[in-house]
Amino acid sequence: MICERPGAGAPSGSPAPTLSSMRPHANADRSRHRILVVEDDATIGRHLESGLRGNGYTPTWSRTGSAALAEAARTPYDVLLLDLGLPDMDGLDVARTLRARHPDLLIVVLTARTDDIDVIAGLDAGADDYLVKPFSLTVLLARLRAHLRRRVVATPPQEPVRLADLVLDAVARRCTLHDQDVELRPKEFDLLAVLTRHAGEAVSRESLMAEVWDENWFGSTKTLDVTMAGLRRRLAQAAATSARPSSLPRITTLRGHGYRLEH
Repeated sequence: MICERPGAGAPSGSPAPTLSSMRPHANADRSRHRILVVEDDATIGRHLESGLRGNGYTPTWSRTGSAALAEAARTPYDVLLLDLGLPDMDGLDVARTLRARHPDLLIVVLTARTDDIDVIAGLDAGADDYLVKPFSLTVLLARLRAHLRRRVVATPPQEPVRLADLVLDAVARRCTLHDQDVELRPKEFDLLAVLTRHAGEAVSRESLMAEVWDENWFGSTKTLDVTMAGLRRRLAQAAATSARPSSLPRITTLRGHGYRLEH
């Protein structure tokens, strides 16, 4: 297990990852994924760095939020593994800043904070996933594979889809309202794209988790709720600030089942 330092919410004496748990998988493409690890605890940071490197990734370890922001400004990264309890600034501020600068960055929060409000705050700050310490390296690697698999998908339909006054272009990953861009986070765009493909149909929560995240998703479906709330909020804001009256597709909540995008 990778654990929080003693006294910070995790049991002391938790075993570190073994060399066998760090054995690389046969995936040459993984070495192309650059991962920025932001963790102030030396033991956890070393285990993460060595475990990721041993599994074919290219990690860089920063111990403070300011160092991470500077590193991310110098080098493009695919993944951010972010501890929230940093010595110089709140990890949520790091997540917000890097999400704004790098919309396609995969952000996974690593923290000892377990309250629902903390989970929601982390996801709403731009995180794609949330792991509570102590966690096993095996689970972290599985989640990384799941997220990164979702980014290698079949070629989407070539033609943009019009939904009332909203236009969704899956190829360009662009959403517009009256030719003005609607800024969506990556998972919000993916969620809207799935609902669009199934417009008029009831789509279960399980199907959405499988299509937007992964069929082997390990996390809570609370992630879906936060992402859906963000998508609705951004669409409403776009309509409210549009210079022209706007008609948007409605996303109906189907209690006990999932959602439906109305024609």
